[in-house]
Amino acid sequence: MKSAKPKLAVFKFASCDGCQLSLLSAEDELLAVAGAVEIALFLEARTQVIKGPYDVGLVEGSVTNMHDAERIKQIRKQCKFLVAIGACATSGGIQALKNWGDADDFVHHVYAHPDYIQTLKTSTPIAEHVIVDFELRGCPINKFQLLDLISSLLRGRQPSVPRDSVCMECKRRGTVCVAVARGIACLGPVTQAGCNAICPAHDRECFGCYGPKEQANLASLSGWYAKADLPRGRLVRLMRNFNAYAPEFREASQTLEGTS
Repeated sequence: MKSAKPKLAVFKFASCDGCQLSLLSAEDELLAVAGAVEIALFLEARTQVIKGPYDVGLVEGSVTNMHDAERIKQIRKQCKFLVAIGACATSGGIQALKNWGDADDFVHHVYAHPDYIQTLKTSTPIAEHVIVDFELRGCPINKFQLLDLISSLLRGRQPSVPRDSVCMECKRRGTVCVAVARGIACLGPVTQAGCNAICPAHDRECFGCYGPKEQANLASLSGWYAKADLPRGRLVRLMRNFNAYAPEFREASQTLEGTS
């Protein structure tokens, strides 16, 4: 008998698999998901593949070659809801650093036989190729946000993903501001919450793992740090990290570099 459960599919593009592992690490909660949906495609967890169409499709990874640029279009047609999960899928990921360089030069330096490698000049997010119903930020994503997202889509309600900044998470856990107390350039004020401010809690700057928050004022923040005599090159490298190609981070880093 055909299952009446909604079908869930998980697809991988250019990535490290960390966001898929976040779902696997949900453990007990994953069992609840498995009870509510039919996991039709999830090669990280099982070899069985059930053909679409799918009710929910989760896509991890960025588009870095022509094959994937075509594949994502076919996946979009198969999924009622398509969700980009993680920094790679939502902003191009750490591999988007090649977007400021010469991809052919990178290939020749890394591979012994570069003639076998077929790659695009850029690493781009899923939304640049197809319409995405929701983007879940993070490197990796927060497993509880993912579980809430899946539940929300299946029940027809708005996902309750926080939109405030990492600074708010620092305040909630009682972490002293590293920018104010130690003069460390930190992206916390412009980065979306979700990580529980792990890095500032260990006296490190926020590296923007969850991407820019809504109405992030990168121009103001980078200008403030520049006035504090922090090297522009250091600020550029800070912004060109896990979400380097997110529009807000990209534009701010290029302004600092003088290439915008």
